[in-house]
Amino acid sequence: MTENLATAVSRFLEHKRALGRKYQSEGKELRLLVRFADAQGVDQLDRLTPVLFEDFLASRPRHRPRSFNHLLGTIRCFLDWAVTHELLAVSPLRTERRRITAGRIPFIFGNVQVRQLLAAAAALPDNERALNRGSTYRTIFVLCYGLGLRAGEACGLRLGDVDSERRLLIVRGGKFGKSRLVPHGPHIAQVVADQVDRRRAGPLVPDFAQAPLFSFDGSRCVHPGSASQIFHRLVSTLDLVVPDGVSPPRLHDLRHSFAVGCLLRWYREGLDPASRLHQLSTFMGHVDPVSTAVYLTITPDLLNEAIIRFEAFAKPTLVEVAR
Repeated sequence: MTENLATAVSRFLEHKRALGRKYQSEGKELRLLVRFADAQGVDQLDRLTPVLFEDFLASRPRHRPRSFNHLLGTIRCFLDWAVTHELLAVSPLRTERRRITAGRIPFIFGNVQVRQLLAAAAALPDNERALNRGSTYRTIFVLCYGLGLRAGEACGLRLGDVDSERRLLIVRGGKFGKSRLVPHGPHIAQVVADQVDRRRAGPLVPDFAQAPLFSFDGSRCVHPGSASQIFHRLVSTLDLVVPDGVSPPRLHDLRHSFAVGCLLRWYREGLDPASRLHQLSTFMGHVDPVSTAVYLTITPDLLNEAIIRFEAFAKPTLVEVAR
């Protein structure tokens, strides 16, 4: 049953990636565990102890419960895999998850706030290392808000992922390694076409299809972390009113805003939102609507539309009762 810890971790990561999981951050966390255990003189899987795990977790301070639980969950998943494959008789992990007392309420952008953000992005000046800086970041934000793309998905697009004839974007290797087709309308098609034209006029790698759609040097994609930094810098200049209990805006909130905007539009068009959640889930790259539900924050506009819908539904009954 004895097996080298580093070898077991490598086998586990290969197993997860064979299932289509990226497991990049998880891989780094497990390699940190291997180095920590090695420093304690432990290199065999069956020599891991509850105390070693407690010491390791203490050496990686995570002040937020969500971050701590992610690290703990990665370790637990690895050990459960080892038990399943009979590399361990029982998991030595005894540490409990931390309780998350309150969830983060995202800031939902309306049309007015988004126009402010896009105008501020378009006004960004170029510098010696970044030409078309304003239009590049503006287009990234348009895709995050208008199509609900994750920042990493938008920044990672290649020129070959743009299907202008069918008005499609091919999002490759999204969360959990999934790829999907994302259709869009004429407005976003024009925004994307303008970005393609700018890239054609700039530096390109030999393989046109593999050239990044968003790049300042022609070979490397704009990093989503850079897009997030620019987003926060711009938001700080807009004087947005953040409602009580709502977290300050972050780039991922544009994706939340897309989901809420879809729901609000369906209500206003007289459609049944419940019957369309599977479509929204597929569009956003989720496995099922349960994951999509996380994005459906109740806003005053959304609540008002729901009330109007309910009153119309209940009106015949209320009239009958009044008689």
